[in-house]
Amino acid sequence: MVNIQIDSSCDESFSLIHLEVNLFLWYDLRRGDTMFLFFFNDNYTAIIGDIIDSKKSGDRNTIQKNLKEVLEHINKKYQDFLASKFMITLGDEFQGLLKDKNMVMTIINEIEMLMFPVQIRFGIGIGSINTDINFNNSIEIDGPAYNRARRMINALQKKKFQYEEAYSNIMLCSEDENEEIDYLINSVLSVCSALKRNWSKRQAEIITVFIECGENQYKAAEALKITQSSVSKALKNSNYYTYRAAIKNIDNFLSKERKKPND
Repeated sequence: MVNIQIDSSCDESFSLIHLEVNLFLWYDLRRGDTMFLFFFNDNYTAIIGDIIDSKKSGDRNTIQKNLKEVLEHINKKYQDFLASKFMITLGDEFQGLLKDKNMVMTIINEIEMLMFPVQIRFGIGIGSINTDINFNNSIEIDGPAYNRARRMINALQKKKFQYEEAYSNIMLCSEDENEEIDYLINSVLSVCSALKRNWSKRQAEIITVFIECGENQYKAAEALKITQSSVSKALKNSNYYTYRAAIKNIDNFLSKERKKPND
């Protein structure tokens, strides 16, 4: 059964009808006609992270401890954007659920920088959730959003053994009708992954501190006890601003509401 709520506060002759299937109708009370029909994308965004080659690392216990601390930091800093907080689910995996698509790349980028040089693959799934949402336990949550994120993790794992494929450590999957858009976004993510792959440990350290300092070169230089010109040089040589522009454009694109008229 569809729950319908009528709000006539917008205009005395029109009423906004809200259906719980993410459907909005403009309704003319004088004639009883539907004037416009809009579908708003109100979906969740699931993120699944998987540490790459963790079994080959020298100290898995240290990596696990660092990951736990990083996720606690993310949960606190971005709590207003989370539907369910990030948590470690398996030995090498973690997941979290965002209320919408805002900040998805910003959050992933921060996790990557704080965990560097540990390499992580990320599967992003946009879609609905079929279960109750527990903020403190994302393991209990399931639905198309998580299914799509899992599909992307599996695709990235296969890419590792397909040497002719473009390198990437992040892939996104949304609604089935968005395949072409997903392909373009994943192509941009592949370029971003290639840029990050060439960063030295020192460049990544400077970038991390630079981000933590609100992207202020002078504050970053003071924190690192180096000159501002050294910070600027590291950012330039790593193509950081190109990388940042790409992920911000993805965030901006994903955050826009989409609507389509009734056929």
